[in-house]
Amino acid sequence: MTGRQTGKDYRVNDADFLLIGSGIGGLTFALKVAEYGRVSIITKKNDEESSTNYAQGGIAAVISPDDSFRSHIDDTLSAGAGLCKPDVVETVIKEGPNCIRQLQDWGVNFTRTEKQVDHDLALGREGGHSHNRIVYSSDRTGTEVERALLDQVRKHPNIQVYPHHCALDLIVSVSSGTGKYKRCCRGAYVLDSQTGNIEAFTAKIILLATGGCGHVYLHTSNPSIATGDGIAMAYRAGAVVANLEFMQFHPTTLYHPEARSFLISEAVRGFGGILLTRSGERFMEKYHSSKELAPRDIVARAIDRELKLSGDSHVFLDLTHLRAEDVKQRFPYIYQRCNEHKIDITVEPIPVVPAAHYMCGGVKTNLQGHTSIRGLYATGEVAHTGLHGANRLASNSLLEALVLSNRAAQSAARLLEQMPTPPVNLPRWRREWQEDQEEWVLISHDRVEIQRLMWDYVGIVRSNHRLARAGRRLKFIAGEVEDFYQRARLTDEIVELRNIVQVAQLIVRAAALRKESRGLHYTTDFPEAKPDLAKDTILRRRAGLNVIPL
Repeated sequence: MTGRQTGKDYRVNDADFLLIGSGIGGLTFALKVAEYGRVSIITKKNDEESSTNYAQGGIAAVISPDDSFRSHIDDTLSAGAGLCKPDVVETVIKEGPNCIRQLQDWGVNFTRTEKQVDHDLALGREGGHSHNRIVYSSDRTGTEVERALLDQVRKHPNIQVYPHHCALDLIVSVSSGTGKYKRCCRGAYVLDSQTGNIEAFTAKIILLATGGCGHVYLHTSNPSIATGDGIAMAYRAGAVVANLEFMQFHPTTLYHPEARSFLISEAVRGFGGILLTRSGERFMEKYHSSKELAPRDIVARAIDRELKLSGDSHVFLDLTHLRAEDVKQRFPYIYQRCNEHKIDITVEPIPVVPAAHYMCGGVKTNLQGHTSIRGLYATGEVAHTGLHGANRLASNSLLEALVLSNRAAQSAARLLEQMPTPPVNLPRWRREWQEDQEEWVLISHDRVEIQRLMWDYVGIVRSNHRLARAGRRLKFIAGEVEDFYQRARLTDEIVELRNIVQVAQLIVRAAALRKESRGLHYTTDFPEAKPDLAKDTILRRRAGLNVIPL
């Protein structure tokens, strides 16, 4: 990586590959492409802060001889409610086991079995899976994977990480030709959060690995960085986004008035945990034959319905019928975190409530991770690959990030020499700012208002009236936010607020376009799925931003 100083507070940073985000997708891609050129990784917070780090359950892969690719494929297609792309599902699942071995080679320590079987990895089971196939590391799989990948990245001489750098917008050039790709991504404008300076990062290949958008909602299991940045930037640049109506709500996050939402892994139910109302009634048998192991959308809607019927704020997830030592050994992190809030999960049930967890839509890509803009790739939760369809099967997310990041890296390495040299004379980042201290309070107020609007009107259950009301209010807030963004000193909070309201509007638009209920999208006006609507919801902004001459 080289830097060119072009002004007192402006620097252009060059690399061959620019990665925005530092989760499993970005780090895997970085390690693969670093042998072909210089890699810059920008990340909003510390390099270990990502959705990967918060993933408790594990990675779904066919490891056991009792399992089969066909079974995993069928489970994925069943969960996806008719919107999975079969070729993507087959590719990701068949390439999964090799990716697990690759992680082990990079130093990931998965939990091993003490039994004498044909493999040495312990395998868990989660909702929607017909076999035990979840490879895990205790109940902190994501943390272990992130640790090992970061260890490899920090040792690589061709990779440079820039923590506390927040991407503002992609830099895109447009040609007047008639080829497949009229738009070409050349880099991104980036805020150095510690100095307040705006820099330009340019590269031949740009990868979005920014994670999800859980903080569009009031309750979420996501880390604080999950504000939809990649989706918002890609859309503003003119990329195709798809299926944003399909937000997966995790059925069980810790409910506690003084605690941030904390995920209670689906593996807890796979281990034998049962869901109870506050009166002690086991209710999942009323909703699905698999009871607590039903797909997540069914469990989340069941809990939502029970809460509306009772007026209660939460239900309970009960492990007290299981042997205490087994529970503590299998879920040490969950046990510790609940204990910090005076909840001993071996002797009392865990109060839980659904929360926004995973976006199944995103920036549309092909099987090589390429978007509709030349030179721009996306991988992980920010991407829409077609694997998850209308509902993600548990623990398929880290699997997707691994497989598609590998494939994206192979494609990017081939494309590298065909891409134009990064531009030298970039436009400076806009105008002077002016600041009104009294208006800063609007940032926190607008953010909470957006999150509550989305939770109340665009949550687990929707309707035409709710969507229309949310859309009207969001349009007003978006105008207010954009006005403030254009004249204020930029901070992470302002940038995130702009992205949150952008993605919220896109989710509402996508939900309003789907005149049926399918998978994670349930509307009271169209309660049944319609066979002729088994297709993607496509959104694209024709006039992208930050266009520069070729």
